[in-house]
Amino acid sequence: MSEQGNGDRFKVLKTLVRLTLGFTFLWSFIDKLFGLGYATTADKAWTTGVSPTYGFLTYASSGPFADLYKTIAGDPIVDIVFMAMLLFVGVSLMLGIFVKIGGYTGAVLMILIWTATLFPEHNPFIDEHVIYALVLIWLTRTNVTKQFGLGKWWQQLGFVKKYSWLQ
Repeated sequence: MSEQGNGDRFKVLKTLVRLTLGFTFLWSFIDKLFGLGYATTADKAWTTGVSPTYGFLTYASSGPFADLYKTIAGDPIVDIVFMAMLLFVGVSLMLGIFVKIGGYTGAVLMILIWTATLFPEHNPFIDEHVIYALVLIWLTRTNVTKQFGLGKWWQQLGFVKKYSWLQ
């Protein structure tokens, strides 16, 4: 197989990683907003007035930061920031725009969730949130936005060329 063929496969793989991670965040937002019955039941949806952070931060928090997380559980500002982060990361990755900001935002969110549950149940240090954070940071460092989405168009905009952090 030629090197070009391997490069094309790698572009496809990077794009699939970007899209699947984007959909993971977007789905979490939609499910918590409407309570579609997957991770969030209809009676616990944000649209019914139930906090999307209360249950997790109150009952799942453990370790050295548990008291901090339990203190902010259910705070309306925390709920808005959390849901906005899920939506922004999901949309940015799915569309291929603002991927740098979205990737770093998602990495921060994943590390915050990881610190809320220290120490992980199945491994004393690492769980899937750390892996997600690393992959999100990797996505910000690769040119993954030009495949499938609006990234190619986005990167041609003058202000995005001027301020590369907007890519």
